Amino acid sequence: MADAVIPRSRAYAREERRRRLGPLSVLTHVTLVVWTILVAVPIVWTFLASVKSEDEIFGDAWSLPASLRFDNWARAWEQAHVGQYMINSIVVVAGGTFGTMLFGSMAAYVLARYRFRGNRAVYLLFVSGLAFPVYLALTPLFFVVQNMGAIPVIGPFIGLNTHGGLILVYIAYSLPFTVFFLAAFFRTLPGAVAEAAFVDGASHTRVFFRIMLPMAKPGIISVTIFNVLGQWNQYQLPLVLLTSAKEKWVLTQGIADISTAAGYDADWSALFAALSMAILPMLIVYTLFQSQIQKGLTAGALK
Repeated sequence: MADAVIPRSRAYAREERRRRLGPLSVLTHVTLVVWTILVAVPIVWTFLASVKSEDEIFGDAWSLPASLRFDNWARAWEQAHVGQYMINSIVVVAGGTFGTMLFGSMAAYVLARYRFRGNRAVYLLFVSGLAFPVYLALTPLFFVVQNMGAIPVIGPFIGLNTHGGLILVYIAYSLPFTVFFLAAFFRTLPGAVAEAAFVDGASHTRVFFRIMLPMAKPGIISVTIFNVLGQWNQYQLPLVLLTSAKEKWVLTQGIADISTAAGYDADWSALFAALSMAILPMLIVYTLFQSQIQKGLTAGALK
């Protein structure tokens, strides 16, 4: 009996929402369908083109391949060095995301939970980075990283044409959004648990890492995925900071090189295979963590 009531009540709730929204509900669904088509069709077409011959790509672009040519993937991985570029991307994004989440979560926690002189000014300084286009900083950023390379001992690891320098820039580039999102999330967490821990003699560091950070897990996961997506797809920063060391290029640079190196004689089948390799990891990550992302985006509002 109870099992029959629950579906009926849910159906009633859906009908009630539709009745209240009226034409807006229809418009919303139409917009979502159109948006889904605009996003899904290019992705599907890219994957299909990655297993076609060039004649099939430029012949009937929407036809199915006569046979699956997975040699395009092998050619892109080996001859176009996409495998090396992907490894470089994984190293840079892993380092950049880890540093961003470590420093961003600590900064957001302090700004959200502690009151001190200049708190608001520091928070606004972080948030102002969201309104600053990265294009305006490319030239001074180039010289800053170049000067960092002149520092003894650590210079060779954080200067131009180094993954360390690019990781530091990724961290700085991603901090504004991370602090903005997590500061709002940390404000929603209850303080009674932290106060009890302080009474028991726990330090601020222990309270943060052992209590507050696990409580903020939904928000942490959401921001982490957004940072991974943003840093993985970044092109301008690697283009400026990894200029001459081709063996250290990231995936976006490698894909651009495939399409421009030979002009109109480019290996288009390998190019689409490389694009598919770049898209596939992000699709997997988003699919696996979709529910956690939704929980993180709604947790603050529900609390």
